[in-house]
Amino acid sequence: MTFTIKPIAFVKNSRKEIKDDNWGSIISEIELVEEFNEEALSGISDFSHLEIIFYFDKVTDEMIQYNARHPRNNIHYPKVGIFAQRGKNRPNKLGLTSVELLKHSGRILTVKGLDAIDGTPIIDIKPIMKEFLPKGEIKQAEWSKALMEKYW
Repeated sequence: MTFTIKPIAFVKNSRKEIKDDNWGSIISEIELVEEFNEEALSGISDFSHLEIIFYFDKVTDEMIQYNARHPRNNIHYPKVGIFAQRGKNRPNKLGLTSVELLKHSGRILTVKGLDAIDGTPIIDIKPIMKEFLPKGEIKQAEWSKALMEKYW
């Protein structure tokens, strides 16, 4: 089965190159495509945080990972499958990040903490609601804590 998804918006920010770290200070604008008017974002300012689903459009088919590998190709991390890490070289090239909503003006959202480069297509925007957050304590692999030390 295949299907087509069209971008609903695009990212505008100062990050032009694909890099793995130092995303915490990046402020991005998400501007809806012309097909959507500002009513599509009506009420979004009532939320402090959003989930942004985006497409890694710079990842070529040759870069896709299907097997286990060392995250960031660092041999000090264990080999894990692509679905046990958040790398960009995923089969469907989808990214998901929780961001802070700083401002909403017309068809533009200004957000902090979006780890997507300038020009990245946005697939969907969803408000974060406490009821959708995980219940209980979150468990994660020890290697992932080291990997994330400089990410934000």
